[in-house]
Amino acid sequence: MASSKREYRFGIIGLGMISHFHAKAIQVMKGARLVAVASRDAAKAAEFAAQYGVEGVGSYRALVERDDIDIVTICTPSGAHLEPTVMAAEHGKHVLCEKPLEVTLARLDRMISVCRRRRVLLGGIFPSRTSEVYQRIKRAVDAGRLGRITLGSAYVKWWRPQSYYDSAAWRGTQKLDGGGCLMNQGIHTIDLLQWFMGPAVEVRAFTACRAHTRIEVEDTAVAAIRFKNGALGVIEGATSVWPGHAKRIELCGDRGGVATREDDLVTWTFAKPAKGDAALLARLGARDTGKGGAADPKAISFVGHQRQFEDFVAALNTGRPPMVDGREGRKAVELILATYQSARTGKTVRLPL
Repeated sequence: MASSKREYRFGIIGLGMISHFHAKAIQVMKGARLVAVASRDAAKAAEFAAQYGVEGVGSYRALVERDDIDIVTICTPSGAHLEPTVMAAEHGKHVLCEKPLEVTLARLDRMISVCRRRRVLLGGIFPSRTSEVYQRIKRAVDAGRLGRITLGSAYVKWWRPQSYYDSAAWRGTQKLDGGGCLMNQGIHTIDLLQWFMGPAVEVRAFTACRAHTRIEVEDTAVAAIRFKNGALGVIEGATSVWPGHAKRIELCGDRGGVATREDDLVTWTFAKPAKGDAALLARLGARDTGKGGAADPKAISFVGHQRQFEDFVAALNTGRPPMVDGREGRKAVELILATYQSARTGKTVRLPL
């Protein structure tokens, strides 16, 4: 890996909705430049390239074979992340891949293995981890300010109209979406929950499709979790809840509790208050960050992507792991797959899978 600062040249593979967030994030970064984008639809590649003033190519291979690309970001459908990742790694490119890294553990583990063998960095994109609110919560948990954690809950009760699933052939399919409201929409909050709580050891779940037709995946899900530390937890996920509610995380312990609404801090209370607690709650709880992607997947900022891309470049410059490497990005996928297995079999599922 590089040991000194330099300009890193990016390419984007797959030009769906989220790729615009990648392009905007790269273009405002220092030490980075977007060089080229690729889509199997050559016309889409040309249109996207013209919008951002870069080159567009009609095949993924054509992009990864270029000598002027250092880092590739993957924005293809979830169940089609493996192939471009392997192709990029085999050509010596570092890879930043959208969530979920893949939709099966076998495919995901192959991505990790190939990138390790080719000695390129693999990063999973979970922008929520860059938020100051969640960074502060993580520090409080790690410092023991909540005491013995007893409960951890995540709620992602969103709305997606039928037109959302009808807008692309891959949406709502098991092969390419890998799941519904948990794997696609809820995964960011589920990742945060396991980041705070530590690994899960048991899951009991139910899933259903209640508000949509012509999809193979769930739009409503509930899960009860037992964590390795002994705490219990709940996940509620949906794309069946009109008009869509702000996501929430609640962590409770015998010495404190914290809770969020979207990216606002709404509870920050401890048996042993610390200097600055009240000011922090006032500052991070009064921003009114709205409902995010609760009803509109485009209603998010690219700033989280920018921060994570900057962290990835810093990791390359210093030789440290990125904020979310392949193994870290695997954790939320494993928990979601355990949830699906429990719902499918009607049994409690033990982790690791």
